[in-house]
Amino acid sequence: MTKVRQSTPAIDPWLDFQALCHLGGRLCGTSSEVDARLYLTRRLKKLAIKYGGRFASLPIEYLGWSATKGKIISKKTSQKYGGQPLLYSPSTAPGGIEAHIVDLGRGAESDFRKKEGEIAGKLALVRHEFMFSRSHIHRNQKYEWAVEHGACGFLIAGGPDLEGPVSGGLGLRGATAAIPAMGISHGTADLLGSSIENKVRLIVETSTKQCKTESLIYELPGEISEWIVVSAHLDGHCLGQSAIDNATGVATAIAATESAISSLTPKRGIRLCLFSIEEWGLLSSKHYVSSLTTKEIESIMLNINLDSVAGANGLAAFFSDYSKLGQFLEEIASNCNMPLELHRPLVANSDHYNFAIAGIPSFRLLAGFERPKTNMRHVLTAEDTIDKVDQAQLQLAAHFTSQVLGESVTRNQLSLR
Repeated sequence: MTKVRQSTPAIDPWLDFQALCHLGGRLCGTSSEVDARLYLTRRLKKLAIKYGGRFASLPIEYLGWSATKGKIISKKTSQKYGGQPLLYSPSTAPGGIEAHIVDLGRGAESDFRKKEGEIAGKLALVRHEFMFSRSHIHRNQKYEWAVEHGACGFLIAGGPDLEGPVSGGLGLRGATAAIPAMGISHGTADLLGSSIENKVRLIVETSTKQCKTESLIYELPGEISEWIVVSAHLDGHCLGQSAIDNATGVATAIAATESAISSLTPKRGIRLCLFSIEEWGLLSSKHYVSSLTTKEIESIMLNINLDSVAGANGLAAFFSDYSKLGQFLEEIASNCNMPLELHRPLVANSDHYNFAIAGIPSFRLLAGFERPKTNMRHVLTAEDTIDKVDQAQLQLAAHFTSQVLGESVTRNQLSLR
């Protein structure tokens, strides 16, 4: 086994993490996302001034979306219940949709099959699941099943250990959805889903318009024309502070990059990419990768993607079915004496996916894999706040990322394809 070089300790990511959290949830198109881009632009420009290299902004247009209203009114009691329209949900008619709720429990495919004759023309109610698990069924899949079975609307409820509604996107990559969709609380689902007389009025008000955002890029060339790309998404959702998802990843990406460029003479160049509109269907990274030439793609030897890297003890790497990459990460973790869960399948749940399908060895680092009782369960809720992240967890993620980055940019030969 190759002896892995031990880097200097990672620069502390805590200050950047706090700064991003205090700006708010960072939903694209909101002032908090604009403020985050301004803060990060200044941060990356300072890297260029201090260490050399260059900063660039890559503009991107997208179909913007915002929600102004989301609620359910019980026809029996006139009680109103708040909710969070899911990203890219269309509006209901001005007066709303009046329909019965069909409770599909978890919302597995078998649940839809069992009630396939009862779903058409009704509001399909399913449950949000802990996302960082092999058995997780994504809300986008549940939404597709609801549409296929003729539902007139889609409701997804948080778990019993979560406060308030859940948020999230519908993975539509820049297009509005077919039927209105809204996140609700576990309590609301219990009250309405279990009632025999569960006819309700669903009211969702949203709007769309063409918008612009940008990818923020800092790069420092190495001795040869090969690159290591470190990426993280800066955007989030309107509930909470998007602390775990993904202020942790952005702060870790900056800390690891600065650790490397301040302590090493890199053989390969380091490119730090901070993407936006990730929550909207990985749009910014898709735009970036599609802008690269074949030669530029071949020059990228590795993408290190950091998404939700603190909020629980234990790190995992989704290494996108690149066998050599899995071995590389296992070697580094072993030499660092650090436990690392390795997950082989390619998963389209963060920006590494767009690199991986372009032929670039890519992995996503995340915390709390298969740990549903940890603070990772608060992702996509109003409880995804700064207090859910332990400073030591964030420092560990930065340290491991620094080890991977340092080894990647200094090895004489790096072949992970």
